[in-house]
Amino acid sequence: MPSHAEKRALGWSADQMYALVADVGRYPEFLPWTSAARIRSRSQRADGAEVMEADLVISFKVFRERFGSRVILYPAERRIETDYLDGPFKHLHSHWQFTPREGGGCEADFSVDFEFRNAILQAVIGVVFDEAMRRVVRAFEARAGALYGKA
Repeated sequence: MPSHAEKRALGWSADQMYALVADVGRYPEFLPWTSAARIRSRSQRADGAEVMEADLVISFKVFRERFGSRVILYPAERRIETDYLDGPFKHLHSHWQFTPREGGGCEADFSVDFEFRNAILQAVIGVVFDEAMRRVVRAFEARAGALYGKA
């Protein structure tokens, strides 16, 4: 099962980065291979977390796949957990945590692991997976720069 994890010191605030990553509906505007996004539902939990169910359409070479996920937003902790609902995966989980840094900016902690049902798609993605995940993280950084200015 491919997995990727990285931590980065960023020049934007933890609140700014949390808001950017939590705005799933805007992913097609800047995330590579994301051609569409739709929020199915949103609800608030008693503990203050927001639960969002969303569909993303991922387009990579000749493959175009829609998948559903449950995104749990923890605004007080600046943490986002995503789990697979339906689509081409056997398994998918991602995690974002944004921690303020002394002197400004934040530390971003990102991890993802997944497995496709389709062995051909899994093999194709496996070859470029690490670089693809680095590109995704860089896309969030570029988006922060576009929204909030240079870090």
